[in-house]
Amino acid sequence: MSSTIDTSTEHGHPHGEPHGVAQAQPHNPNDIQEFQDFYAVIPAGGTGTRLWPLSREAKPKFLYDLLGQGRTLIQSTYDRLEHVAGHGHVAVSTGWRHVAAIREQLPQLDENDIFAEPVPRDSTAAIALATAVLARRHGAHVVVGSFAADHVIRGAASFARAVREAVATARAGYVTTIGIAASRPSTAFGYIHQGRSLAADVPDAPSARLVERFVEKPDAATAQAYLSTGEYRWNAGMFVMRADVLLSHLHDYKPRMYDAISTIADAYLAGGDAVDEAMATHWSGIEKIAFDYSVAEPLSVQGGVAMIPGDFGWDDIGDFNSVAALLPSANEQNIKILGDRECVSYIDSAGDVVVPAAGRTIALLGVDDMVVVDTPDALLVAPRARSQEVKNMVAHLRQEGHDELL
Repeated sequence: MSSTIDTSTEHGHPHGEPHGVAQAQPHNPNDIQEFQDFYAVIPAGGTGTRLWPLSREAKPKFLYDLLGQGRTLIQSTYDRLEHVAGHGHVAVSTGWRHVAAIREQLPQLDENDIFAEPVPRDSTAAIALATAVLARRHGAHVVVGSFAADHVIRGAASFARAVREAVATARAGYVTTIGIAASRPSTAFGYIHQGRSLAADVPDAPSARLVERFVEKPDAATAQAYLSTGEYRWNAGMFVMRADVLLSHLHDYKPRMYDAISTIADAYLAGGDAVDEAMATHWSGIEKIAFDYSVAEPLSVQGGVAMIPGDFGWDDIGDFNSVAALLPSANEQNIKILGDRECVSYIDSAGDVVVPAAGRTIALLGVDDMVVVDTPDALLVAPRARSQEVKNMVAHLRQEGHDELL
């Protein structure tokens, strides 16, 4: 297999006075000082359904180098965040079954900075637990940012600038998101409707805007209408907020979850077997809900959410079409190959996405616009136009009892 795919507050309203935020890259010791209150959390979950059969439940896409750059998605995410926050200020929230692989890929990550979940409970629980533990370790006013493990970002300097402004806005008491410039009327992403400027309220974040509302994935006509207004951005699920602000809102909106998370966070400080015991008692009963729905959306109605424009390249690699868009063409016929090009031979074929992960030759004859993913135990062949439906194939295989392939 090619190295390309190797697996090596006041409730409801902003509060508090804004503080200064560094404007230079925080590699200078003085800049690091400015970021001592910022901690980045990487939620690393996933069921391996969108890029099946390459990714699986046991090895989600964040463990792969999907761009052939020598770093997996989670390694690239860690590098990007450590560059902004500094060493020792990046943590990972993941499932128990992925801990060993993450430790292998991120040996510089302290074991105390891996928050392991016995079963997935979606992003609210993952973000809240990491935030609650970090608040107990470092103080209630630390700023915590959540950045997914499987996003591809191009433009490190622009990303760092957006995070710095998000930290400043979070210090002022807002739950802050980073909105991605919508380059096309996509129906695959949710959108953020931006409101008035907050520059006067948060001088260290001149591009900050109030969020009017979050909107679900639209149909094509609605997406086009959003773009024509110039007031909408893609929702990439990046959130930055003060720990006390988030936990206050969680207490208001999801009190039962708040109580369970608080008990588990207390156990992290106690050490020993306390964490396992608290997890066994409380974790499985926590509501499974995304952060957007539990906190961000209801809080935006109250004027408590801000947005920083993220003018950098971004993709969440939601399907094989997304992978193809990030890979160079192997020939003039726009065939995209993830893996060893020597394993792919073609005649009269164009626009295909090929993953020769089994190490054997794939021969294409008169095949256009197809996805071909060959692994040692499973082969996927599908039209590129139906890439979003790969997860339906996984569900079908599960119904047929092929759990060993998932």
